[in-house]
Amino acid sequence: MKKVVVIITIVFLVLVCALGGFYVWGMGAKSENNEIKIFTILPGTSKQDIVKNLAKEGLIRSEYPLLAYLFFHGGNIQAGDYELSENMPPAKMVDKFIAGEVKLETVKLTFLEGSRITDYGEVIAENLDIPLKTFIDKVNDKEYLQNLIKSEEYWFLTEEILQDGIYYPLEGYLYPNTYEFYENTTMENIIETLLKETKKQLEPYKEAILNSGYTTHQILTMASIVDKEAKTLDNRKTVSQVFWTRLRDNWSLGSDVTSYYGVQKDLTEGITIDELLDKNPYNTRLTDGTMNGKLPIGPICNADVTSIEATLNPSPTNYYYFVANVCTGEVFFQTTSAEFEQKASELRSVCSAN
Repeated sequence: MKKVVVIITIVFLVLVCALGGFYVWGMGAKSENNEIKIFTILPGTSKQDIVKNLAKEGLIRSEYPLLAYLFFHGGNIQAGDYELSENMPPAKMVDKFIAGEVKLETVKLTFLEGSRITDYGEVIAENLDIPLKTFIDKVNDKEYLQNLIKSEEYWFLTEEILQDGIYYPLEGYLYPNTYEFYENTTMENIIETLLKETKKQLEPYKEAILNSGYTTHQILTMASIVDKEAKTLDNRKTVSQVFWTRLRDNWSLGSDVTSYYGVQKDLTEGITIDELLDKNPYNTRLTDGTMNGKLPIGPICNADVTSIEATLNPSPTNYYYFVANVCTGEVFFQTTSAEFEQKASELRSVCSAN
């Protein structure tokens, strides 16, 4: 009788060890292959079917160890698409299912050079679940902006962006580029990602900006005007020279693009004489002397580094005027008002004839 008990005990222990070994083996990663596979769990799928599907997809060694694990492991499995691989242990897969670590789609957002904050908001609203008004409210949220300034993460952000009269404090500070975001991203993440790109792009110019005799806000303001007035680097450098010379000599900049921004119109829209002369802190076309020797209160668009470089390195010329051929985009520079009027009249005739 004792012999039978011993044999039964040994057989039992062997079975326990075998089952234990099988469980440990089954709960190990199937292979070292780290290729990502998308595994979908539909709403209402049972744990048994989930395990069967994992086996069908070749993601686990065996169904039974994982079924045993799930029997003792609590937690609700969430539906969705998951990124799994053969080198992932089944227990880790289950943790992902319970945590709801679903695969997130990404969305590419392209913000064009020379775009305004409102243009940015429209791009965001068209591609993500963030309404334009919600975005605009966030970029105008003074408490949020104060926190950004105080964080010292962005050396170029100062209290100047909070001046009374500025339409959008972060205008000119969100670098135009193509970015990729998860579809559930937040407004804060978008804004701060763009600010980090601005920081990266400004870094090579930081010393020049800080030693320019102007604030970073003023440099970005000038760069935004230069960006809208000309397209090539050479033209932008000469436009920059014209504007810096006008400021030095206490002239007004006389820039139409600032007038358009002041009344929140696009350059493609018509503008009235009253709007061109509208008294706002952006309009450098004012003739009453209030904008002589002054930049607008803030940037009028988000410029790229070409315009920033041109602003910091104006051409060694001495022009006071320029006029563009609206048909070709070519820019002509003059030293006197008579030369300017003559060229402007000539270009009007050329364009009207074509």
